[in-house]
Amino acid sequence: MNRSKERLHSILSQILFVVLVGACWETVAKLKVFGTKSDLIFPPLEAIGRAFVTNIFNLGAGTSFWVYIYNSMRLLLIGLVIGIGLSFVFTGLSMISRTFYYIYNLVVSIFDLLPGVALLPVVIIIFGIKPAVIVFLIAHSVIWPMSRNILDGFLAVPVIYVEAGKNIGLKGVRLLTGVYIPATASYVISGLKVSWARAWRGLISAEMIFGIAASPGIGFYINQMRTNLKNAEMYATLIVIVLIGVIVQYGIFAPIEKYTVKRWGMSK
Repeated sequence: MNRSKERLHSILSQILFVVLVGACWETVAKLKVFGTKSDLIFPPLEAIGRAFVTNIFNLGAGTSFWVYIYNSMRLLLIGLVIGIGLSFVFTGLSMISRTFYYIYNLVVSIFDLLPGVALLPVVIIIFGIKPAVIVFLIAHSVIWPMSRNILDGFLAVPVIYVEAGKNIGLKGVRLLTGVYIPATASYVISGLKVSWARAWRGLISAEMIFGIAASPGIGFYINQMRTNLKNAEMYATLIVIVLIGVIVQYGIFAPIEKYTVKRWGMSK
């Protein structure tokens, strides 16, 4: 019962916050606080809502808005798979070889601090302006925080678990898959959340900086709306970006966390 009340309180608090933000926005829009620029900076919620419906059900800039979403999500998924896959491979090797661990730990510490956007000039020189550039930046945004979380999880595994695994004959890859990975599930899920957020931001940023006409994404669409001074459409697209993030957070990560680490008692 207490849990149900807490859940209801959480939902009501979030709804109240959204309503208050909307009310403040509409007040600023109606009062035209910024004078002649007010409609550009704070377009009325009605205009944003109309643009949102137009984006979803009609055509935007000559192309269906769903095409922009599809292109972005396709590149994002490819980059995520590559980044997550490589992070598991490299962190696994780090647990098997101490020498590799020392080297890879240094590599993670260096590249985790390097923004993907800062690599754009170099990557464009190597790949040219094509979708592979965005995939590379997404993989770069994913592999380092994911690796850091997994490595921290491996180091936090109780020694007794490792010794128990060795006593029943596990070693090398079998010890990794039988002891280390199951014991670090909470770290893996936390890493997935961080990696998804960084990849999503990196994707939109890259598409806005150098939109690829052959595979236009959501960031490319935002840039088009900004260029054409269609700020209501721009804000409506930002809402779409937020909604996609919320859907992924509560529709994918939350159930995974609920039926794994929370059920196993590894997290509250």
